[in-house]
Amino acid sequence: MKTLLIVVHSLTGGSQHMAQAACAGARQEPGVTVLLKQASEVHTPDLMGAQACLFVGPETLGSITGMMKDLFDRCYYPALDHMAGKAYALMVCAGSDGQGAVRQLQRILTGWRMKEVAEPLIVCTQAQTPKAIAAPKHISENDLAQCEQLGQAVAAGLAMGLY
Repeated sequence: MKTLLIVVHSLTGGSQHMAQAACAGARQEPGVTVLLKQASEVHTPDLMGAQACLFVGPETLGSITGMMKDLFDRCYYPALDHMAGKAYALMVCAGSDGQGAVRQLQRILTGWRMKEVAEPLIVCTQAQTPKAIAAPKHISENDLAQCEQLGQAVAAGLAMGLY
């Protein structure tokens, strides 16, 4: 049985909803164990035990959140020699373009020599004021459907042995 690890950190709920949708999609694929874990609860053995990872989080100040960075700070070197060739995909909940978080994650995962298997999915909430940025996020049904499709696609590739 192959494992897809979905790692999420959410500040205002948007990324959590996206990860849950991806998880629902991935769980439609037989032969794949899907684990949904908060970034703060992920440890090196979780990463090493998965054949694919889906990283989901918000963009904060043009970057990944501190908690997502903490995950990589804790696990990067212990997992370094065990991540090469593993599949990954990214989902970012952003108030504007999300590109800063995507670039940062791609740089980290390139260092692990992981294989990006899908285009990053960026959901833009248009939150531009301090009040809108701090408010709970509501992700549209269309965007949640895209998250679900990405989760299912990554799991399907894993089940088919593509990675």
